[in-house]
Amino acid sequence: MNANLPIPETELIAAAARLVPELKTRSREIDQARQLPQDLAAGLASLGFYRLVVPPELGGLGVSPATFCRICETLAAGNGSTAWCVFIGATSQYLFGALPEDLLNDMLQDPNVITSGVFADSGTAQFESRDGNPGYRVNGHWRWGSGCRNAAWISGGIHEVDDKGERINRSPALTRVFFKPEEIQIQDNWHVSGMKGSGSSDYIAENVWVPAHRLAGNVEETPNASKPIYQFPKFALLGIPIGAICLGMARASLEEVIRVSKEKTPQGSRRPLALRPSLHIDMAKSDTALHAASSHFYACIEAGWQAAQTAPGSLEDRRMMRAATVHAVQTSIQVIDRMYSVMGGTSVYETSCLQQHFRDVHVASQHMMVGEPVMELAGRVLLGLDDEALGL
Repeated sequence: MNANLPIPETELIAAAARLVPELKTRSREIDQARQLPQDLAAGLASLGFYRLVVPPELGGLGVSPATFCRICETLAAGNGSTAWCVFIGATSQYLFGALPEDLLNDMLQDPNVITSGVFADSGTAQFESRDGNPGYRVNGHWRWGSGCRNAAWISGGIHEVDDKGERINRSPALTRVFFKPEEIQIQDNWHVSGMKGSGSSDYIAENVWVPAHRLAGNVEETPNASKPIYQFPKFALLGIPIGAICLGMARASLEEVIRVSKEKTPQGSRRPLALRPSLHIDMAKSDTALHAASSHFYACIEAGWQAAQTAPGSLEDRRMMRAATVHAVQTSIQVIDRMYSVMGGTSVYETSCLQQHFRDVHVASQHMMVGEPVMELAGRVLLGLDDEALGL
């Protein structure tokens, strides 16, 4: 942990834990709204949760990746969608290291600014000067815009094109644009089975002109590249919160079964469910699997963070973290599925957190950062068949 932070990392994790009862109480409200209520998003921002991984000299809290994950894991025990929005908001602010000073100063007029963004290169930017001011005409369609309805700034991945629409390859490249919400069209298309409250709607830009200072490149091509958070593998940082969120929901599901099984007497039985031997085995296996997956997951993150203090993450660091993340997600699914099953009909009611975690974990697992191709690539590296694996 970083003892020189403006707020101790342990206090940030404790602050997340204090929110869990409220998140549990408001989970149905969050799902029905299909986004975080604005007061909740503002409360998360006031705690600094959207600027967790931004270096302090750029207006952030500069926590370690492991602490970032601990916070996401803790929030997910209360509500997965809330943790997901923190994950997306914080990783979008990770890009502050690449921003032009004018834009950073503009955004940080509110130190607790809420941001959202999609990293995918789904837009184009064509240079266009207006009234003598340099800028770009941007078009694009970005999917999975989690938290976009709460945000004051929304980013999207882009590439620069010429007047014929052909890609311009230059270094440093422009890779990201920041919009104000009124400049884009947020689609009402987030009607899904799980992670309902993440508000992961599509958004579209049609011939939106933005001043040049609102476009940025890669952090790796700036003076901030040597900071540890930017030497930590980027794709790992974008993936590990998903593993943490799934672990948090799995642990909460296990604890729910421990609580309810002592009170529930299954139909046709005279004894509480907690006295059933088959449940004892299920609980022991699930708890052990979860502890093992979590321990390996955080050990890999800590090793990657230590390496990033002096050099960019190695291929082995990337392989270990990405594979451990997918393993954490898959283990969480197995645990949640088992907890959902052993509780019988109790699990299907909307008042049960088990059905919510069941739905949410299966949606979270569909994210490309934790998909099966990640394991395929990690396996190729392990076999010595790929010595670059840029996708890791």
